Amino acid sequence: MGPLLFLIFINDLDSDLLSSLLKFADDTKVFTRVNDEQDREQLQADLDCLTEWSEKWQMPFNASKCCVMHLGRSNNKFEYSMRNHKLEVTNEERDLGIIVSSNLKPAKQCQQAYAKASRALGLLHSKLLPPVMIIQVNSQTAFGILYLRLVAILCQGQSAVGAGTTQIHQNGSRNERFAI
Repeated sequence: MGPLLFLIFINDLDSDLLSSLLKFADDTKVFTRVNDEQDREQLQADLDCLTEWSEKWQMPFNASKCCVMHLGRSNNKFEYSMRNHKLEVTNEERDLGIIVSSNLKPAKQCQQAYAKASRALGLLHSKLLPPVMIIQVNSQTAFGILYLRLVAILCQGQSAVGAGTTQIHQNGSRNERFAI
């Protein structure tokens, strides 16, 4: 089925829901504020409604791939299910290349960008310079500028989630600091 036909096909997916719904290709996210048992029951009813829709249109959700992420410190961490399958709780999920954690902090995303930039810089260093030459990376050297630009590019998607945050990473005896 083509992408346009698929979008038309799932267009009514959220017609009977009270919770908010996000759809992207074949990925669906349901979310709402849950403060008490009544809110939990409403979210569970919305999950049941989605399950019924998917069975009616012969596009069942894979319940083993579905999960719950609880946000907030005072969250009651209720349990939810789809087709009698208890949904697994997760603290971190990768979505469109962005790592979203239950505490909404971008630390894991920054660590991965730092590691990827360091690997790329190491590869450039090993291919462009003689093996005996040692370069100290700081923000003033060409490699330092290249490194900072590479980290900025790798974190570009993160800016929507963690704009303005700063991470400090320790690498051996030197500290490298970059802002997202």
